[in-house]
Amino acid sequence: MRLDNYTVGTYTPGATLLRQILWYFIGSPLFSSYWLPFTGFKVWLLRRFGAEIGQQVTIKPGVKIKFPWRLTVGDYVWIGENAWLDNVAPIIIESHVCLSQEVYLCTGNHDYRDRNFKLIPAPIHIEQGSWIAARAVVGPGVTVGSGSVLALASVTGHSLQPMTIYAGNPAQQVKKRAI
Repeated sequence: MRLDNYTVGTYTPGATLLRQILWYFIGSPLFSSYWLPFTGFKVWLLRRFGAEIGQQVTIKPGVKIKFPWRLTVGDYVWIGENAWLDNVAPIIIESHVCLSQEVYLCTGNHDYRDRNFKLIPAPIHIEQGSWIAARAVVGPGVTVGSGSVLALASVTGHSLQPMTIYAGNPAQQVKKRAI
């Protein structure tokens, strides 16, 4: 691997340099602050930076979002303490989704076969009624099917079927979810 030859290729952050700087130095520190734990302010701030946020969304302190302009959140979504939405590619979270504490959503990886460690961004889509439990990790290109559950500290790099419970690293199907 030759990191001295690394480039991002055709990838762009998706916003002007000014918007990126404003988010990095003002928006992000305010948003993730424990001193300003108010969801209403956080939602307002995300919208100012281009996120699409639904109604009655709850965002706890310590949440990190890389690029709000690549974030879509439906209605009645809960985002727990210290969740990290590392969205170099879009993240879509549909309504009635719970992201528990310290969840990590990662939309970018690198090609280990590429001599120059090429960046591979891919979106994450979390469908309605799903629950990503505390400290779980969702990788690039994953769709979490409607009503599915990714259990505590589980890791998935593949899409999850609707109404199914997954656990482990790598996450494996445990059973169907019944409500």
